[in-house]
Amino acid sequence: MEFIATCPKGFEPLLAGELSSLQIGGVRPLRGQVSFSGELRDAYRVCLWSRLASNVTLVLSRIGAKDADELYEGLSAISWEDHVPSGATIAVRAHGTNAKLRNSQFLALHSKDAIVDRLHARRGARPMVDPSSPDVGVVVRLSREKALVGIDLSGEPLFRRGYESGTRSRGEGRLSARRPDYAAAMLDAGGWYRYVRHGSPVLVDTFCGTGSVAVEAAGVALDRAPGLLRTRWGFSKWAQNDPKTWDELVKEASERARASAEKDFQLVISDTRRGAVEATRKALRASGLDLEPQESAPTKLPELVSELADALVVADVAWPDEDAPAEEARALSVLSAVSEKVATKAGSTIVTLGPGDVTDAATGGVPEQTIDVLLGRDQASIRAYATEKLLSGHSSVTVGGKELPVLVPASDQFAARLAKVAKARAKWAASEDVSCYRVYDADLPDYAVSIDLYVGSLTRGRWLSISEYAPPKGIDRNLAHRRLLDVLTIAPQVMGVDPANVSLRVRRRAKGGSQYAEEGKRQAKGNGWRRRGHVELPAGAHLVDEGGLTFEVNFSQRLDCGIFLDHRDTRAMIREMMKQTPGGSFLNLFAYTGTATCYAADGGAGHTTTVDLSRPSLEWARRNMERNGFDGDEHEFVQADILRWVSEQRHGKRRWDLVFCDAPTFSNSSSMRSKGWDVQRDHAELIIDISRLLTRAGQAIFSCNLRTFKPDLETLSRAGVELEDITAKTIPEDFARNPRIHHCYIVTRK
Repeated sequence: MEFIATCPKGFEPLLAGELSSLQIGGVRPLRGQVSFSGELRDAYRVCLWSRLASNVTLVLSRIGAKDADELYEGLSAISWEDHVPSGATIAVRAHGTNAKLRNSQFLALHSKDAIVDRLHARRGARPMVDPSSPDVGVVVRLSREKALVGIDLSGEPLFRRGYESGTRSRGEGRLSARRPDYAAAMLDAGGWYRYVRHGSPVLVDTFCGTGSVAVEAAGVALDRAPGLLRTRWGFSKWAQNDPKTWDELVKEASERARASAEKDFQLVISDTRRGAVEATRKALRASGLDLEPQESAPTKLPELVSELADALVVADVAWPDEDAPAEEARALSVLSAVSEKVATKAGSTIVTLGPGDVTDAATGGVPEQTIDVLLGRDQASIRAYATEKLLSGHSSVTVGGKELPVLVPASDQFAARLAKVAKARAKWAASEDVSCYRVYDADLPDYAVSIDLYVGSLTRGRWLSISEYAPPKGIDRNLAHRRLLDVLTIAPQVMGVDPANVSLRVRRRAKGGSQYAEEGKRQAKGNGWRRRGHVELPAGAHLVDEGGLTFEVNFSQRLDCGIFLDHRDTRAMIREMMKQTPGGSFLNLFAYTGTATCYAADGGAGHTTTVDLSRPSLEWARRNMERNGFDGDEHEFVQADILRWVSEQRHGKRRWDLVFCDAPTFSNSSSMRSKGWDVQRDHAELIIDISRLLTRAGQAIFSCNLRTFKPDLETLSRAGVELEDITAKTIPEDFARNPRIHHCYIVTRK
């Protein structure tokens, strides 16, 4: 009999080796599958014991399939009555296309019709179709003008081991589950079976996630068949099923598991993600493995590894999201530190799963084996490193007497530069009584990031906000990404900040909506920000001081944290201007979190109006005002489209002594206007409208952060509006390297 065992791309040689170890004959690796031959018992053994196969198919025939008619004819010639019992349900899984059969759904439907017609002709009754849970599954694989036809013996994919439903719980949403067959492939590539054969095996699961690697490793070490917990199989109701043979194999597997239950096996688990260790313990319990793993904090794992016997160290670093390089940097730092200890142990091995060759730099090693795989649609690779080839290309920098592994040797220049500017900036900040400031701003072109430090006031702590400038075209994106990961490793150490308190954002042109509207959409609902006599602090928020005022910042939104540091001097100017008009009125447009309104109120404004399109931003602004003691009815908050609202107010009676408008560069939000907003194109109209809202001696401050902004002075002059460029006066010392961080103007009427 001929059989096909399918598998993920790249697994073919591993699966072929596994089948050979199960004493299966005629093994031949193909693309995405491995064929083998033998008796039904052999196929049952593969179903029960294979950790790498996805499905097992009994090949019934190979038929012509150049078009629909030939396919139908070939399928009709197969004795389906010998395979489908009376009353059984069926389903067809079809794969592939050719010039005439260009749709897999049609292929499945046409194949089903041929089978049903054959059975109806022989029995006088048509079988029912059950696509989700058929009694007998039929496989049709089309390749050019031929089709392989077979019976699906496994049913559900074999990587569904039967314990998964008992492993998930609340709080584990951020833990992405690695499929057991991928976990098994890592173990196979790392030589785990060899460690088990030599006795007293030790496995270190560096990033245990939801426990797939731990369960697979324990299953191998304790000789437990991966299919023992499954209760349903594709062959269960197949007409030629051999229950006696199956029961014999299950009994044998159960006896082997009982005999090996007390085998000596050490499992160490660790992870940087909250909830991972507990999820792994649940997975072990759910899989029926009576095993208590040893837990280690990531920071202590390297020393623990150095004390262990020879071990296989598994590091799955493919889990961080593409937009979470801070997590990736932390994971690679742990891997580097562990690799340094493993390099001293001649009998140990490291096996990794990650994007590209990033783990080569993290381990400083040259892989003995590389297996290219797909994780969803993303390219990744399994890489195995022997001890003697670790750290041969390892790079590191020393910060404060501590050696840090890096991915790019030149990152020592960044470390030195950051340490130098951080020292100078800290001295300046202390003299100016500034606690939140920019430390670094692309001082080295290859390390094109900005780094802002925030020091807490009422809530203690230090936080870094790192922004990556999108690299220009032509720059090696992989190299740029590695530099960014090094920045995320080095900066917290230089600045004395917990790596968990580092946030990252990438500066790029967003789609749809202003920064304020988009920020609002991402805010959690129901913050509970208003309670009489007390101002709530939302989850993830912190308090910082600026200019004697207290502001709420939040780094968990991955957008602006709540205060624009480059406008520190602008806000101070607003306070001084309000002092010149005691009891005057202040209007804040595109107000975001209302920091400018707080300064105006502190300067003696008798009435303030804070306008923004985003309700969450206005709630944030209200909290900032209330926290600084400005909670009376004279402080008004308006949710509105600024352009429409300003136009409406222009025709009303209300006027303001001072207006601040920090306009967004662009917006595609339908709430603003049908044609969207572009500050270069539309600023003149807005500034003219704002000028009409001023009292006779009133002034406005207009700002934007478009680096190439040029005001339309001619149009403004014709409308009786004068602009005074005060940009240089509003650029703080810590932003001096970037004088075009914003443009700022005083607006008056002639």
